[in-house]
Amino acid sequence: MTAGSPCIGLTDAGAAGGDREQGLDTHDALDGFLAGIERRALRMAECALGNRDDALDVVQDAMIRLCQRYARRDPDEWRPLFYRILQNGIRDHYRRTAVRNRFRSWLRPRSGTGASDAGPVDGMQTVADPVNSQPDALVEREHAMVRLQTVLRQLPQRQQEAFMLRVWEGMDVADTAGVMNCSQGSVKTHLSRALQRIREQLEGYTDHAD
Repeated sequence: MTAGSPCIGLTDAGAAGGDREQGLDTHDALDGFLAGIERRALRMAECALGNRDDALDVVQDAMIRLCQRYARRDPDEWRPLFYRILQNGIRDHYRRTAVRNRFRSWLRPRSGTGASDAGPVDGMQTVADPVNSQPDALVEREHAMVRLQTVLRQLPQRQQEAFMLRVWEGMDVADTAGVMNCSQGSVKTHLSRALQRIREQLEGYTDHAD
């Protein structure tokens, strides 16, 4: 996904031998962490933003920020810290997009004859899982993923965050609350409402797919 390590420059070329060795070990460990998490993070960002290029930018920026700010924190802290940065980046993107859309609406001609703006590019399905499956199974899996993605994008932002962090990423309630900057009770409420909405929207779909 990235051209080179986002943690380049983590070690100090002028550091003493022991410190430099420790820095190289941290660099390698952090690179390994990011390599293991980037695919899931990209899917999460694509699901939220609906555009592969935007998702790549947000995930890359989150990786760089983690390296710059928290490289020397305990590795057990990297995961919640990374997702907190990522979710903040997604929210910032929402805000910037809302501002741009307001300006576009003010500047757009009111003739009513122009072509409508195209919707967001759906890039999530371009991230294929490296599995050996039959073509029919792959198609069915893609249909299910696209359907779920559509439902997730219709959720309020906080419900979407709770679902993606708890269900998709498998984070516990405490870490999710830290990422979302809310109470654990709020996480449970958001997740419960998200699951209820998802079940309602997908009711009958899985039966039909079978």
